[in-house]
Order: sequence, then structure tokens, then C-alpha cells
Amino acid sequence: MPPERPRTRGLVIGRVAGAPIVLTPSSALMAVIIALLFAPTFSGQLGIGTGAAYGIAAVFAVILLLSILVHELAHGLVAGAFGLRVREFALTLLGGHTQMTTAPASPGNGALIAASGPLSNLVLAAVLGLGASVAPDGGAAYVVLYTAASANLFVGVLNLVPGLPLDGGQVLEAAIWAVSGNRRLGAVVAAWAGRVVAVAFVLVVFFWQARSAWGIDLYQVVWAAVVGAFLWSGATQALRQARTERAVEGFSVETLGARAVGIAATAMLAEADAARSVSGAEAVVLLSPDGRPAAYVDPAAAQTVPAAERTRVPVTAVAVGLPAGAVVDADLRGGALLSALSAVSRFAPVMVAVRGHQVVALVRGADVAARLRS
Repeated sequence: MPPERPRTRGLVIGRVAGAPIVLTPSSALMAVIIALLFAPTFSGQLGIGTGAAYGIAAVFAVILLLSILVHELAHGLVAGAFGLRVREFALTLLGGHTQMTTAPASPGNGALIAASGPLSNLVLAAVLGLGASVAPDGGAAYVVLYTAASANLFVGVLNLVPGLPLDGGQVLEAAIWAVSGNRRLGAVVAAWAGRVVAVAFVLVVFFWQARSAWGIDLYQVVWAAVVGAFLWSGATQALRQARTERAVEGFSVETLGARAVGIAATAMLAEADAARSVSGAEAVVLLSPDGRPAAYVDPAAAQTVPAAERTRVPVTAVAVGLPAGAVVDADLRGGALLSALSAVSRFAPVMVAVRGHQVVALVRGADVAARLRS
């Protein structure tokens, strides 16, 4: 079974609503890059030395990091208002992410959670712009606040563009979900829209640069290519996730596990052979006196026992024990089944699917993980 997605590595700088705020090493790198890129601009605008310019650029980088954090906190707090639990807030090289333990239950909730992030950036742009308007014209405070307001305005507007992985793509996904009743269809359409947005973004910047009176700015073209690649990659990942979810919907214990039959743990190996032959099962599960699955027959070990000895060899001699609780409901399907298997796989690599008191299948976590990867 695939383990639960591990928490993002980094420094936990605080908690909001019980969820850690993780500052990753890559986010620190992003702050350094921002400072390096903007220091020459601030030096030219303010007419100051290199050291002072880098100091001001560092303050600007911190403001941008805080703006990203506000964006992610907005997602998480709105999600919490709808009863969803946030697992973590993380600041990364490409911005940040808010990881929730469950998906929104309705299109309306999903749209509001998605829109809250870019809307928070637009609010920040207004607040920072107001601060710039009252700051001394041409001073360091004015330049930093004005530039930060412009950056938040850009991030807010860009994230509202309807294409995954942008927040606007999640709003589009929710809208199509609401109209069609099919969440996966919304994800597929929004992912393809994201690919269109990625290509269109690069082309618009390139043609805008090509028509510029100053010629093509290589820095702008490279920056556009990086953003476009990020958008394309995110859209592709969303498309892959939608296809995975479609496959998961068809999951059942019969498709994921081996058909199994249960016998008493006091039986001999020949009785296990007979039970498997009559039922057409591929696996044999041993039951304790109270009917609980207690072990399963190891096929490799069973094959080493000669035919003449199978009437005298107990099944326990070729069995592998099962920990208590290594059982799942055979009536579960799709995502619900996958969640149940994931929970059990944390302490048992092999589990038994039962319907009532009847053994239905033997499921191996490694087989499910391989099925998901394929």
C-alpha cells in the first residue's frame, strides 16, 4: 500500500488551527533569489549603495514570503470553516501548498476554498498599495510597499486564471463538477485548461517581448519559460491524478486481492488443499476458534510438503500469522476501500477481506501499491 504522504521536510515555525507551518530550505533559497534579483532595481531606483540595496531587497523578500503564507492560511482557514482538517502549511521554492486530509465535500466548498487564496493576495495588494500611498514618495518604504503590492496583485490575478494547478483551475473544476455532477470530469477539463494556459502564457510573453522597441529581454523569456513549465507540470500531474481516481473507482477486494477460503486453524494441509479446490480459491486463511482470521497459508512453504505427508502436516506448519485487526470489509469499493486498506497496511502487510463472517479475499499491500503505480 502507498503510505500516507509524508510531511514536508523543513523548519516548523508555528502552528495555525493545529497544523504546522513548515519553512522548507527551498523557500529560503527562493527568498535569496528574490533578494538577488531585486537588489539592483532598488539600488537604481533609490540611488543607494549595494549593501543597503541588498538589505532592502531582503525585507522585500520577507514580505513576499509572508504574503505566500497569508495565501496558504486563507485556504486552510476557509477549509477549516467547512469542517476539513488541514495537515500542514508549507512554504516552498515555487510558493507554497496547503495539504488537507480530505477533499471538499461539495463544489461550492471547493470553489470557496480555492478562491480564498488569490483573494487574500488581492486584499494584501490593496493594503500594501495604501501603505505605499502614505509613505514618503520615492523613499525606501514607498518602493518596497509599491513593489510588494504589485507582486501580490500579479499573484492574485494569475492564480484566478481558470486552469490547474492554479486556484482558478480548482474553481473551474468545482463549476464543472456542480453542473455535471462528475468531479473527475471537472478535474480533467481544468487540467487541460491548465495546459492551454501554460502554453498561452509563454507565447504571450514571447510575442510581447518580440514587439518591444528594446528587443527581447532574455531574462523575461527565461522567467516565462520557467513559469510555463511549472504550470504545464502541475496540469499534467492533475490529469494523471484524475486518471488514477477513475481507476480507483473500479477497485474491489476481488480485483485487488486473491480469492480466499477460510478453514479451521486445526486442519491438516490436505484439508486446506481440498477446501481450495472445491471453492476455486487461490489462498487459504486460517480461522481461530472464535472465527477471527489468524493466519494464512504460505503457498511457497506449502509446496515443499510432499503429497504423502500432507494428511499429517498441520496448516499451522506452513502458515504466516496475521496481527489482530488485519481485516477489511469486503463490501467496500473505490476510494473507501483504498482508505481502509491503507489504514490496515500500517501494521499488516497482508490483510483479509471478509463479508460478514465469510472470508472473501486475501489482499497484499505490495500488490495494491503495484496496481496503483501501474
